[in-house]
Amino acid sequence: MDKVYLYGMISMSTVYVLDDDFLFPRPNEYAEIAKSVSSIGGEAANSAIMLSKLGIKTKLDGNWLSKKNAEKIRNILKPFHIDIIRLKTKQNYGTEEIVITDKSTRTVFGNYASFHNGEKQWNTPQETDIQNATFVSLDPYFKNESLLAAELCVQNQKPYVTLDCRYDDFIAQNAEAVIISHELRDQAYGGENMVEIFQNYQKYCKGLIIFTFGSDELWYARSGQHINKFKPYVIKPVDTTGAGDSFRSGIIYGLLKSWDDRSIVDFASAVSACVCLTFPHTLNAPGLDGVLKFMEENK
Repeated sequence: MDKVYLYGMISMSTVYVLDDDFLFPRPNEYAEIAKSVSSIGGEAANSAIMLSKLGIKTKLDGNWLSKKNAEKIRNILKPFHIDIIRLKTKQNYGTEEIVITDKSTRTVFGNYASFHNGEKQWNTPQETDIQNATFVSLDPYFKNESLLAAELCVQNQKPYVTLDCRYDDFIAQNAEAVIISHELRDQAYGGENMVEIFQNYQKYCKGLIIFTFGSDELWYARSGQHINKFKPYVIKPVDTTGAGDSFRSGIIYGLLKSWDDRSIVDFASAVSACVCLTFPHTLNAPGLDGVLKFMEENK
């Protein structure tokens, strides 16, 4: 049976959904909260949940959990039968976020900047976990430890998917697929020609390159190919939180099944759309049958 090892972010999350008559307010304006719920954040955590829903065995590893949130996080993950034996609890460490979402946006408040700029708050990846995995999902945020995870994947010939790395980064260059969001592009390549940036990824990266643009057409290609475009499914989102995380889980699933690139992107887009149609995001999203049904109904 396929097994995916996920190394990356896990965070306690509280999600607030605005009433349909309101958008996220400007300073000094007002918006009405329709509902709120405790949830989970972090790219690795949400990817693990969706992969489990798709029928893939998963093992989760990454940052330490704060003592006040550790039990809540473990209880949220428990129904999905994710292996969380690696997760550690530390008194005053870990991340936490508040997410406010309206019809089409999600705004996050958290402590991620201090987390990334402060002392180490995450596990060192274990080579045995990578050796025992069929596939690896790798977040690039843990400095030397994320690089070590990528190096161990290469040494042990284990394919991995990552996200939001520059094209000159070892992690991006050796990934089976790398997914680049507008946040990374704006931060790293703001004002530059995006076609040329994509071509640089093609020049330096061995795997499938994907640029996402929210609800607009995404780009995908491999080295030497013309840039292909794919229009995401048209939906009226309920909660866009976790859309990118679930998209990555769909990419991993398609790669595990050895599908062609367009089928992989199509399926990943459907997974992401299904997550955006549920609240709170991945926790109540459909499994494999639901995603396939959605694709059939929305061809």
